Amino acid sequence: MVYNRIGETLIALRAYIHLVIQVLPNRLETKNMYNQSPRSPRSFSGSRPSYGNSRPSYGGSRSGGSRFGGGRPRSGGFKQKSFGDVSKFINKVTVTEEAEVFVPDHASFADFAISDALKRNIIVKGYKAPTPIQDKSIPHILKGEDVFGIANTGTGKTAAFLIPLINKVWHNKHENVLIVVPTRELAIQIQDEFKGFTPGLGMYSVCCVGGTPIYPQITALRRHNNFIIGTPGRLKDLIDRKCIDLKKFGTVVLDEADRMLDMGFISDIKYMLEMMPKPRHTLFFSATITPEISKLTAQFLNNPVSISVKTRDTSKNIDQDVVRMKPGENKFDVLKALLEAPGFHKVLIFGKTKHGVEKLSDDLARKGFKAESIHGNKNHSKRQKALGQFKNSEIQILVATDVAARGLDIADVSHVINFDLPSTYEDYIHRIGRTGRGGKKGNALTFV
Repeated sequence: MVYNRIGETLIALRAYIHLVIQVLPNRLETKNMYNQSPRSPRSFSGSRPSYGNSRPSYGGSRSGGSRFGGGRPRSGGFKQKSFGDVSKFINKVTVTEEAEVFVPDHASFADFAISDALKRNIIVKGYKAPTPIQDKSIPHILKGEDVFGIANTGTGKTAAFLIPLINKVWHNKHENVLIVVPTRELAIQIQDEFKGFTPGLGMYSVCCVGGTPIYPQITALRRHNNFIIGTPGRLKDLIDRKCIDLKKFGTVVLDEADRMLDMGFISDIKYMLEMMPKPRHTLFFSATITPEISKLTAQFLNNPVSISVKTRDTSKNIDQDVVRMKPGENKFDVLKALLEAPGFHKVLIFGKTKHGVEKLSDDLARKGFKAESIHGNKNHSKRQKALGQFKNSEIQILVATDVAARGLDIADVSHVINFDLPSTYEDYIHRIGRTGRGGKKGNALTFV
């Protein structure tokens, strides 16, 4: 009988341990999803009105600088050394500061040696004076020179390579151009930009990205397309299926090259470049430069013209600040109060995980906000629908992983909020580059 009772006790104990192992992590995840550590301080830098005990405070700078203090953020497992000094997250815009005036070598796009038909399409599209990267890059690309362009995000890199390459194809309809980008959203955006520049020019393109059925793309590739725009994984798949013959492509563009390396596409990129003919016309564009990028340019570019119009990491017209949690505050409640404040009319919120982004979007929707999400687990059509709703201001909030951090051109984003800290400072730069575009003022807030 004693042995039976011991056996029953062991069975019960084992069942209890199994229950704890299964349930406890979920409990902890739910509890920590929106809550910082009780020891995490929270404040906005500067003077501001208070929303109450459990709400955030926000406003302009105090004289004497930010109330960031000397404390280090402790929440979320974030290691301070990833960024060094998190005061990089604080940059108050000085309204009285006189803006630096860029004087281009070309007063308008009419000054470039491009076809009149393309000039007319540029005018119809609403482009007027070229941006610095366009002004400096287009003449070299028109000459057929390899270019390595570095510029801040949102400065017009897409048009900087599309305009001269469209002109190149206009003069030689047998020319084929391959454009490789890290994300499907950026590929589709470039495709849309291409279509805006080419009405009546007799040029065609196909967009080849993952997350969508491959067979319509295979069918489209059977027709002649001067431009193929795509992501590395899908392009490699189509090359392996003999649907794309890289020997017929004399021009290649790598846009957001640093991001593609970060995402592990280096082997796919090398595979494609090594299959292309030599000599070829090669263009690299990026917002940041790394040793790996430098090594890649040395290997695959021929005597490139290096063009850098990047003046600082982040745009001076983005007001950057931090949000610190007070002991006992709920992170979601702080975010909710922010979003209810005046001025938060078009907000892009970044989270770290697909699950966390989806949960945050659902919770905001339950609180009455017009919110959608975009992340890798969503299929292509749903991602495009959410992105379209946000671009058209049909929703107030888009919650995203870093899939939306690069290259996307979304007008009039009032705020970027880093609900979860980015992995690197470079990712931070790209995230907040979604606001303050086109010379407009933007705002970036980071929970620490």
